Amino acid sequence: MRIKLDGVFLRIKSDFGLSSRPMIDFRSDTVTQPTQLMKEAMMQATIGDDVFGEDPSVNELESLCASIFGMESALFCPSGTMTNQIAIKCHTQPGDEVICDVLSHVYLYEGGGIAANSGASVRLLLGDRGRITADLVKNAINPDDIHKPKTSLVSLENTANRGGGSCYDFNDIQLIREVCSINKLGLHLDGARIFNALVAKNETAKQYGEIFDSISICLSKGLGAPVGSLLIGKTDFIKKAKRVRKLFGGGMRQAGFLAAAGTYALNNHIERLAQDHVHAKLLEAALFKKDFVGAILPVETNILIFEVKGRYTAPILAALLKEKGILAIAISPTQIRFVLHLDISESNVQQTIDLIEQL
Repeated sequence: MRIKLDGVFLRIKSDFGLSSRPMIDFRSDTVTQPTQLMKEAMMQATIGDDVFGEDPSVNELESLCASIFGMESALFCPSGTMTNQIAIKCHTQPGDEVICDVLSHVYLYEGGGIAANSGASVRLLLGDRGRITADLVKNAINPDDIHKPKTSLVSLENTANRGGGSCYDFNDIQLIREVCSINKLGLHLDGARIFNALVAKNETAKQYGEIFDSISICLSKGLGAPVGSLLIGKTDFIKKAKRVRKLFGGGMRQAGFLAAAGTYALNNHIERLAQDHVHAKLLEAALFKKDFVGAILPVETNILIFEVKGRYTAPILAALLKEKGILAIAISPTQIRFVLHLDISESNVQQTIDLIEQL
């Protein structure tokens, strides 16, 4: 913003945090803006009342997503938190227990929803960068004892956000599935960034559709849609989920404009995720050379988490980067997270590397 004072123009930051310099925003892949082609698809959407099941664009998106994963049905919701919480409520009864990793989004970042929405408790496991194993799950299942909550659900996260975008090996998921089947437990996937995992591991969506009882996918992260997530499962499960969505206040009316963005994303933005992974590796290589950088979590996808040491703390370094036109999040007093996405160009990455080299 510019103001004129005694005939002299001054450039200042506004109260809204705006500045004259465009920022390179690594805070999250949720900050992406719809592309021009995505906007055009949104404006051309045919719409109706989705609560009545009459929005053609929502129906198309739900059908497409279910088909991609080889599952029977899908439900369009406003957010990934809602799809996860709907799934947990559908899989559990009040007093039940959910098994998940201690770093799981469903536990850390969904407002205590497991307790508030489902009346369930959690059994937290110490996995490897957000990933748990079949043995850990097996040993965490409660016996049939009236003094203990009934274990009813296992929730996995792939990729694991706080694990630095870590990916499961599919064989490990299969072993967890076997434990769940033997013990009659539901298996849910928080797949907010599942397409990053599929691209990185060269796996297919249908592999996941065959093994999970429910899957939550997010459209507004690496895929670049402005809003929305989908819950996928069997027809009866999604029928129940639709009732819970209503209970949670998540029924949308003419949602086809948003659904059209999701359909465009699924048809056009999956393969390009590989570029985000390449960019994350380039930043990792630059950071590895700096004396103020400690441990870096292994970079598998589009998330880069590194330890800050020496002359900086994580908050101080994040503030310094912001002064230089780069936004990142200090996720702890000692760690910073960068997230790559479709609005971070190759030149943005090179600018960031150049700055890192100067620090």
